[in-house]
Amino acid sequence: MNERALSTLELEAWLEQACHEIDGQPVLARASATQQFRGDIEGTGQLEVLLTYHADGSASSVGLERVVGRVGGRAGTFVLEHTGCVEDGVAKAQLAVVPGSGTDDLDGLRGRGWFVRRPGRAAALTLDYEFLEQ
Repeated sequence: MNERALSTLELEAWLEQACHEIDGQPVLARASATQQFRGDIEGTGQLEVLLTYHADGSASSVGLERVVGRVGGRAGTFVLEHTGCVEDGVAKAQLAVVPGSGTDDLDGLRGRGWFVRRPGRAAALTLDYEFLEQ
């Protein structure tokens, strides 16, 4: 990857609902969230995520987020794939730009990254990215 973007990721809204519960088994839940990116990535993200909660209070998650905004001064939209967990209240996720999801000036965007969000704080997000010629 050619470039590195550093941003904060602020959670604005989180609406979660259990969607599958069986006594003695991990709970499955679905959540919709709105997030604000500030820094080298600027914009708004709409996240849809599936979670499973474990008996020890930890969780695992997968999700997709459409981001409308700017990366490296270029404007458009793109989709991030999230694979994450929550342990001891700290949310961590690996991120990947979904190939082919970039629009407008973000056409050809490729990238991988991560974030860490401590309770009550904005997440620190890093994305290594490049633009492939179309």
